Amino acid sequence: MKTPTFLFVFLLVAAATLCAQPEDTVKLKPSYFEVNDYVEDNEACLKCHGETKFVIEDPNTGRSTHELMYSERAIDRDAYYSSVHRAFSCNDCHSYDFNTFPHAVETRVEEQLVCMDCHGYDETFAKYHFEDIETEFQESIHNIPEFTCWKCHNPHSYRAFMRNAEDLEEAVLYDNNMCLRCHANFDRFSLLTDREEIVVVESHDWLPNQAAHFKNVRCIECHTEINDSILIAHKILPKTEAVQLCTECHSKDSRLMHTLYKFQSLEQRKVGFLNGIMINNSYVIGANQNVLLNRLSLLVFGLTFLVIAFHTYLRIKKHKKS
Repeated sequence: MKTPTFLFVFLLVAAATLCAQPEDTVKLKPSYFEVNDYVEDNEACLKCHGETKFVIEDPNTGRSTHELMYSERAIDRDAYYSSVHRAFSCNDCHSYDFNTFPHAVETRVEEQLVCMDCHGYDETFAKYHFEDIETEFQESIHNIPEFTCWKCHNPHSYRAFMRNAEDLEEAVLYDNNMCLRCHANFDRFSLLTDREEIVVVESHDWLPNQAAHFKNVRCIECHTEINDSILIAHKILPKTEAVQLCTECHSKDSRLMHTLYKFQSLEQRKVGFLNGIMINNSYVIGANQNVLLNRLSLLVFGLTFLVIAFHTYLRIKKHKKS
């Protein structure tokens, strides 16, 4: 009788142990470990911030409650481990005081690092000209209290999309969503300004074929000042100074070659097109001209003029003889 009793107790304990396991066990992808040496340390943070819900316990009373993670504090693991900061430990940017949970209020409102704290005046990042970017930002309309790099570039998911873009349409969508994150979300917009809500479609009602423009070009094509010394212009202009002349883009010297297409290969198509790189993605009327056809048309025009002139000369000469 002792053996069945022992077996029964063993099975009961095993069942209880299985039921005590978390319902959703997070399986970390092997690729995470390939790009980050701190994955296991980071999981101390992501066990809450990497989930849509978490459990908070009171050690004094033993009571616990389930809470939804505030969306602004939730971090997508896949996005983080494919971002520009994928090799970082959470504590590289966040105070070790965050290792205490629940987090103290003074910890939550501590001043955050910004790009220049790590990237400024460092030869490792010299080719990106962060100092010039900072100068542009200081002259931008975005230079307002509480507006930092992170309002546009989420440190937990930001990717240098345009520099490595293979699908330009996807890259345009990615960059425009940075703008729309505030300019199409009044709740976020109102955290930074007392201005009235901006309805993007209505404020651009002067723009012909809105859908095509929004799909194929970034907001900053028209809302920044061209700067060839940095990768992406950061001097956001007031709306009164935004580009509204069609010929700025739809011309031989298209500003798109200094903005949207500056990351792509400088090698043009060998059929003689000006701004030929544009044809790979779109046909911009007025900007896509064929050099050979232009020269041929001038040659045809010149020959036609010569034929007319020669014919006129012969008519005049014949008239004098008669």
